[in-house]
Amino acid sequence: MTPDTNDVDRFSAKKRAWVDEAIRKVNADANRSADTHLLAYPLPTEWGVDLYLKDESTHPTGSLKHRLARSLFLYALCNGWIEEGATVIEASSGSTAVSEAYFAKQLGLPFVAVIPGTTSPEKIELIEFHGGRCHLVDDPSTVYDVSRSLAAQTGGHFMDQFTYAERATDWRGNNNIAESVFEQMALERHPIPTWLVVGAGTGGTSATMGRYVRYQGHHSKICVVDPENSAFFEGWRTRDASYTQACSSRIEGIGRPRVEASFMPDIVDRMIKVPDAASVAAMRDLHRLTGHKAGGSTGTNLWGALRLVAEMRAEGRTGSVVTLLCDGGERYAHSYYSDEWLARQGMDVAPYEATLRHFHSTSEWR
Repeated sequence: MTPDTNDVDRFSAKKRAWVDEAIRKVNADANRSADTHLLAYPLPTEWGVDLYLKDESTHPTGSLKHRLARSLFLYALCNGWIEEGATVIEASSGSTAVSEAYFAKQLGLPFVAVIPGTTSPEKIELIEFHGGRCHLVDDPSTVYDVSRSLAAQTGGHFMDQFTYAERATDWRGNNNIAESVFEQMALERHPIPTWLVVGAGTGGTSATMGRYVRYQGHHSKICVVDPENSAFFEGWRTRDASYTQACSSRIEGIGRPRVEASFMPDIVDRMIKVPDAASVAAMRDLHRLTGHKAGGSTGTNLWGALRLVAEMRAEGRTGSVVTLLCDGGERYAHSYYSDEWLARQGMDVAPYEATLRHFHSTSEWR
């Protein structure tokens, strides 16, 4: 029997009404929480170089990934990929899954996070707190295939942050993270940053930053910092998009075993490879100097940013550097803030702590 046209119209209207309400809810969250603080890092004024951290830990789900999750949901809703009752599935190292679980709960949707078995227990608890279910895998490289399989089994939607991160965010503005940084820098003594320093998990943040500065005609440069066991640095250096790494990153949220589709190498001006122990040393040093407890990816960012400050000082240049405080350190009490965990990992932070002490007293990098 052919369905009555009026029945089809009513069904379509109901679907559209649900999507409209879902988009309203996601946008309402942005209206409440889109902006975050820009913190000044303590450097001597006479150095002539200022360093700032964009504190993304103040989002409702506690990390930079809140912005990405919001953009991914809006992108999927506007593309007609998510309907009422659909299961949302994501491959993640933890923080994106926390944020997507939050938005799925707001929309009354089931959420499944496909995450490595090494994900911190604090992140797993947060995913479950927001109503998500965790599907742990032993091999991080399988998260993509497992996610697609679960989406097929449930008739749900695989969000696929690693493909869509660079296109889901409006890089021209609309209060994205780049626009927010430049607005907040407007009254500083060096308002246009010399360097913007970010890590790469999907590559979406570096893509947003790089595109925005070009679109606005700014002369800021983009530096991407990369941890051990990540494919991005070598993929960028060789321009080999197929480059892969056999091991997985120990710095949660950044570093990938392959060069992800959202990573845009041609808008990255420089990359710095950061040892994992250096990331932890910088993360802990931030807490000592400022009282802000952050995660390992923030340490990676900070190590690269401080190295650039030292280079600017050595060259006699003034200016500003901006990086990100990606998430709070409470998620890593059993890992990066645990001396026992570091010992099990074979991480010796002492040489890198010495580098930081020397930098703070002399501005020199060694």
